[in-house]
Amino acid sequence: MQRSKLLRTAFWAFWFGLVPLLLAWAAVDLLKSDDAFTPGLVSRVRFWLDDQRIPALIVFFTVFEMTLYRWRHRLPLASQVGAGGRPDVPARLRHDYEQALQLLDESMRLLRKNRRAVERNVPAPARADLDDALDSLRAEVEAERFVEEGFVEASARASTLVARHLGPWRKSELREYAESIIVAILVAMLLRAFVVEAFKIPSASMLPTLQIQDHIFVNKLVYGPPIPYTERRLFQRLPPGRGDVMVFEFPENRADDYIKRAVAFPGDTLVVRAGHPFINGWMVPHCFVGALDDTAGGGHSDQRGLLYMEYYGDYSYLTLHEDGRHSGESSATLSPGKLFEDSPDAASRFDPLDEEGPYRVDTDEVWVLGDNRDNSSDSRAWNNRRGGGVPFPLIKGRAMFVWLSFSPNRFIQLGRILHDVMGRPSLPKAQTTPAIQAGIDECLAKRPANTLPPRPAP
Repeated sequence: MQRSKLLRTAFWAFWFGLVPLLLAWAAVDLLKSDDAFTPGLVSRVRFWLDDQRIPALIVFFTVFEMTLYRWRHRLPLASQVGAGGRPDVPARLRHDYEQALQLLDESMRLLRKNRRAVERNVPAPARADLDDALDSLRAEVEAERFVEEGFVEASARASTLVARHLGPWRKSELREYAESIIVAILVAMLLRAFVVEAFKIPSASMLPTLQIQDHIFVNKLVYGPPIPYTERRLFQRLPPGRGDVMVFEFPENRADDYIKRAVAFPGDTLVVRAGHPFINGWMVPHCFVGALDDTAGGGHSDQRGLLYMEYYGDYSYLTLHEDGRHSGESSATLSPGKLFEDSPDAASRFDPLDEEGPYRVDTDEVWVLGDNRDNSSDSRAWNNRRGGGVPFPLIKGRAMFVWLSFSPNRFIQLGRILHDVMGRPSLPKAQTTPAIQAGIDECLAKRPANTLPPRPAP
């Protein structure tokens, strides 16, 4: 008994879980296109498949699972696990047996839902014949011993009378399939619009927190669910928290989505010195982790540089800086584990030529920085490098976790799957040398008590 139950579970998990998922994945991967500029409806659909992989997977998964379920009685091992019905039904009648069960369920549902209309339009003698035919068919399918002749006769009679008397209220098989697919599409689009959306990281601007070719989920409810066709939210919880990694529409071209870290909020004054933010004159504490060498990037040359850990609000996270770009900051002059906290002379260790700002944050906006501080198109670079913030209505949501990641050679990085973007800072396995891991651990142990800036001056 236990073995039979295990086999049945494995059968359903394989044929209606793993197989449709693999088929859906293959279909999306084969049909997708990352070219957003090719004209034509087909090209736009192919670009959508690449841009919105999760909704596309849901739709294809539904289609393949429905198709497999339609022919489940012919799948390998179907008879052994009872997927084609009771085991004593001959193989040639399994499909008919399943249709008979579906006919009984459908008939009871139609009679219950349309009782008054049926009584009004179907004469009483015809209703009695229909009830008798359905009772006879139910008796045949539930009989202790399956009798082929009785089942075939009862099934044919019931099918004829249901089609004759309940036809106006029945849905065609094509309509049922179409409705199921439409529901899957609507569910996928509603999830994308209000709950969670999938994004792919195309650039190096958020290294090392987010790697190129990371695929992430973004929580769209965390700041309040958006109201369609407006720039407002229900149960609004904006602004975001300090240090949040958030996705937003690029203010200079709202067709593009950007992902950066929120650092400065309404009323704040932001100054960036050698890539290190100062908020209202207070330096965000940071700790030198170590240097990423030429081979630690797993094939991306733009992942080399100086690795710091910043402590801001509730978060500790890694930032990347170009080695030797700024005065006094190079792998030769810094020792791993060295902590830099705010002090009256904190700004004096930076060359004035490495200073950006000051920037004043307006009401209803947030200023953002990329974690790859010297290679990021963020608030410092907008408005022809005069700087600019993200208006609250353009914020889409906060990053959750990595659900898929590819290395530069297109292999899946299993170690990054389910990586919490806002959680404990870490690097891909290819980059995590013993020295770097020791630096991360030491900097985490040195997290300072004060990680919040003073209130902005009135």
